[in-house]
Amino acid sequence: MLEVAPGLPGRYLSINKPGFPLQQWMITEVEAYRGSDDLACHASKGRTPRTEVMYHTGGKLYIYLIYGIYWMLNIVTGEADNPQAVLIRGVTGFDGPGKLSKGLSIDRSFYGIDLVTSDLIWIEEKKRESIKVLKGTRIGIDYAGDIWKNKQWRFFVSNSE
Repeated sequence: MLEVAPGLPGRYLSINKPGFPLQQWMITEVEAYRGSDDLACHASKGRTPRTEVMYHTGGKLYIYLIYGIYWMLNIVTGEADNPQAVLIRGVTGFDGPGKLSKGLSIDRSFYGIDLVTSDLIWIEEKKRESIKVLKGTRIGIDYAGDIWKNKQWRFFVSNSE
């Protein structure tokens, strides 16, 4: 998770919906979540039907609904039975994970998709401009306590903040 997250800003999220042209957005911001010991991670509450995909081998999508209206796009990054994930918080044109999923029409139907084998959604390493990736604390997780809310596990391109 901490090996994957810093490398995602600057890569491209690609979506190829049938009947539409291929669309690509540069990933601008992500946050890492480290399994059952991370009190900000859903896996800290244990294995549930909602979190099941987090316990699979990395590369799959973990999609969940918050506030009853926003779908969150996460990439599972751990080995089997080691639930870790990276939340995609922003891409070019869409800052904030709720706006991102709404703007890209990402919903529950994306849950469990394998980014490695999918023809619908994947991540590409494209020739990117010279960008600087910065790090900071995760957003909106005060409930997890000082140790977890102060982890420098948010990574973003320098012009996205």
